[in-house]
Amino acid sequence: QVQLVESGGGLVQAGGSLRLSCAASGRTFDNWDMGWFRQAPGEEREFVAGIRWTVGTTYYADSVKGRFTISRDNAKNTVYLQMNSLKPEDTAVYYCTARWGYPVKTVPSLNTWGQGTQVTVSS
Repeated sequence: QVQLVESGGGLVQAGGSLRLSCAASGRTFDNWDMGWFRQAPGEEREFVAGIRWTVGTTYYADSVKGRFTISRDNAKNTVYLQMNSLKPEDTAVYYCTARWGYPVKTVPSLNTWGQGTQVTVSS
């Protein structure tokens, strides 16, 4: 069974940076897609970024393009989300997610999820 554990959230001022980590375990991840969603208070969970584990292809939500970078370390089974130029509207709980064979942004209800990590950006 796949397990995902996020870390790295916290409080940062607008314009600052944070790096989130997601440690994945339970199997090998060839042909898996990994990624990040976020959910702000009173809002629906939304896609942030995704990466195809095997080839490293990445894709992003328009709202974070040019500011966030997703990457992975195959040897550590870890996915990262480097967040730069943070804005107050980036404040949310960030969730790591994974799915075999399909992009994580398609039918998220079929994904495996971590517990989430809080990111708060102050103005």
